[in-house]
Amino acid sequence: MLVISNLSIHFANRYLFDSINFSVNLGDRIGLIGRNGSGKTTLLNIIAGIQQAEDGTVIKPKEYRIGYLPQEKALFSNKTVKDEVYSSLDDINSIESRLNEISFQIEKRTDYSSESYNKLVHEQSELHERFVILGGHSIEAEIGSVMKGLGFDDYDLSRKVNELSGGWQMRIELAKILLSKPDSILLDEPTNHLDIDSIRWVETFLRNYKGAVLLVSHDRAFLDSVTNRTIEISNGKIYDLYKSYTEFVTFRDEQRRQQFNAYKDQQKQIAETEKYIERFRYKATLASRVQSKIKMLDKIERIEIDEEDITSIRFKFPDAPRSGRLVAETVCLSKSYGDKIVLKDINFSIEHGDKVAFIGRNGEGKTTFSKILAGVESSSGELKSGHNVSIGFYEQQQTETLDGDSKVFDIIDRAAAGEIRTKIRQLLGAFLFSGDDVYKKVKVLSGGEKSRLAIAKLLLLPSNFLILDEPTNHLDMLSKDVLKRALIDYKGTLVIVSHDREFLHGLTNRTVLFKNQNLIDYPGDIYEFLEKQKLESLKEIETRLNGEKSDENKDNISKSKIYRSEQKKIQREEKILKKSIEKYELEIMRLEEQLSVLEEEFLNSEFHLNIESSQNKQKAYKETKEKLEQLIDEWSKIQMEIEELQKNYL
Repeated sequence: MLVISNLSIHFANRYLFDSINFSVNLGDRIGLIGRNGSGKTTLLNIIAGIQQAEDGTVIKPKEYRIGYLPQEKALFSNKTVKDEVYSSLDDINSIESRLNEISFQIEKRTDYSSESYNKLVHEQSELHERFVILGGHSIEAEIGSVMKGLGFDDYDLSRKVNELSGGWQMRIELAKILLSKPDSILLDEPTNHLDIDSIRWVETFLRNYKGAVLLVSHDRAFLDSVTNRTIEISNGKIYDLYKSYTEFVTFRDEQRRQQFNAYKDQQKQIAETEKYIERFRYKATLASRVQSKIKMLDKIERIEIDEEDITSIRFKFPDAPRSGRLVAETVCLSKSYGDKIVLKDINFSIEHGDKVAFIGRNGEGKTTFSKILAGVESSSGELKSGHNVSIGFYEQQQTETLDGDSKVFDIIDRAAAGEIRTKIRQLLGAFLFSGDDVYKKVKVLSGGEKSRLAIAKLLLLPSNFLILDEPTNHLDMLSKDVLKRALIDYKGTLVIVSHDREFLHGLTNRTVLFKNQNLIDYPGDIYEFLEKQKLESLKEIETRLNGEKSDENKDNISKSKIYRSEQKKIQREEKILKKSIEKYELEIMRLEEQLSVLEEEFLNSEFHLNIESSQNKQKAYKETKEKLEQLIDEWSKIQMEIEELQKNYL
């Protein structure tokens, strides 16, 4: 167990957090949330031992191991990717080295009955058992599985680390942490460097991880998929609940509503009491009554309202002249960098009103094609631009175009026109620039602050064709909501490169997959695409399991018989596993109903009046939640068995 005890730290004349306490238990998967600047990264740094708190301690057992992935980390290594990953497995490597030493010594020894020989054999036995537990014999396969899940292929494993981009180096760091299996994994915005397939793989890995996970993320779908507990840092305090992100937000909204109602009632009572005291303060006949009222007022425990960190702000893009029906079209378009072909013979068109999501593995050409459409990257083939098309382009290096000597307010003030000029401070506030922050010069801003400023500026520029490349990487939940609502209301044409499923959901009506130098166009948004992918995969499996006959020779007929035989075997095993799944699902539904009943009681304003009863029910809630998580884990394992069954056969 990891214990955070009375932790406090100041920053810029305010507490990031003040005397906070919580523990991280085995199996906890905690989402650490809060506005940018609330102290999430600072807290991770303190837990990881990189930074010191002003007060308080982080308590952990002597052999407790922590793996920490920060937002950015440069790798200076001349090793191959595989060797770099393998070098991080300290326990396995040291045990393997010691086992080799012992084996060498035993080979030379002949004193089989001596005490020292027996000690050596005993040590060898214990180390071998530990080696097996750590997966030493299967580590090659495990490395292959993790690296494939993170998007590396066999060729990538033999490449030098220093040849790769920063994003791919961060994936290597993540792989090293996942493979080393620490007691706690700390992750700070891990999805920033991952594509959708890799994010989904990491979700599955973390859900089944036996240790603890503490992660910072602004990806709602990722948080909801992985976490079973949420800790919010807000105004120097923490709010800790065994709930996923969406459940937590719903509960906290209701909690704030009840708190505000109680606060209003108390303020009314205080005002009436103060009015009575003031009215009869100098009446001798009522002196004792007035003193009683004063004492009562002093004893009242004042209800404090949790400051609401999130406010609903809505902006719209300024109107731009309508473009023609055809916005952009490519004919036999190709793009290469030296010998590397990124895009080949692309025929693609975008029409007015399309809202298109570009997705796919990193390096497949999403950013390159976006730049080509925006007219900032050259290509071979033909690119046609439609009538009256006005392009607004946000690229990942957009911050470099901002004037470093200008102030934040001036950047937005110069870009704003019309009615929006009266709401400049609101817009800046939505993107986390408030108070004196608006008078900072751009050159002193952090990378994240510059990104937010560039997006805020883009909201003000009239254009009828927006191309956005990873606009959400440095945005918190509120800023993403502001941007998403503006894009939903946007009347023009949109192309957006993003791996944030929740951000894309309900925003786009076309999903374009970049794969093998080509584009595959799917109608619908990201979740419709993912569902179609799943169905196509199942159809492929079904086709193969049916053992389609080719017209080659008798060997293929024989293979078809084997296919049918294997299919029956798989169906039998699947039937058994599916029966188990049905049992688990019934029990999961029963426990979820129990939790729902308890949660309704928690929302009752009288719930906390009976301390003993409320404590017992909170304990029952926690135990039921833990049991539910265990059942879900078991359910997931059986699902994976079914998938593995089909995969092994294929």
